Amino acid sequence: MSPAPSKPPRSRRASVDDEEQKAWAGFYRRVGHPALAMEILRQLEADPEMKRAHLALYLLCKENLRLQKARQARHQRIGQGVRLLCGVLLTSPLRALRTLLQRTSDVFVACLPEVVREPAMPRVQQLSGDTEFAQAQTAFDAQAEAPAASSGDRPAAGTKAA
Repeated sequence: MSPAPSKPPRSRRASVDDEEQKAWAGFYRRVGHPALAMEILRQLEADPEMKRAHLALYLLCKENLRLQKARQARHQRIGQGVRLLCGVLLTSPLRALRTLLQRTSDVFVACLPEVVREPAMPRVQQLSGDTEFAQAQTAFDAQAEAPAASSGDRPAAGTKAA
């Protein structure tokens, strides 16, 4: 039997071209990653011939970056909504409750009767029960009423009679 015909040796250039095509095919599959899409887009815009040769890849990169931008805008709107909702449901009621408690505490304090403690009151009550003190108080009241009754006839010093 004759030996099986072997494949003719391929040129080195052909194998490089095959690998290049595999790499470009890999880019088509991985173009969903925004950083890779940006880099591919930058390379294709730098070389107009490559851009014409891989126009579909160029358009996929552009579409992916546009979608990524739209996703980020959507996420920002969702984040704003969540922050607003949390503010309305959690923060505002707590803030209103704190303000209400501050105002009502001021009203309650204003409604409380003033506490005036005269330090001599316990001693006065103790002495008023003493008989000797009661007699002295009666004598003092009588002396105080006597000059007041006699001064009612005369005008006070420093005033003119009418």
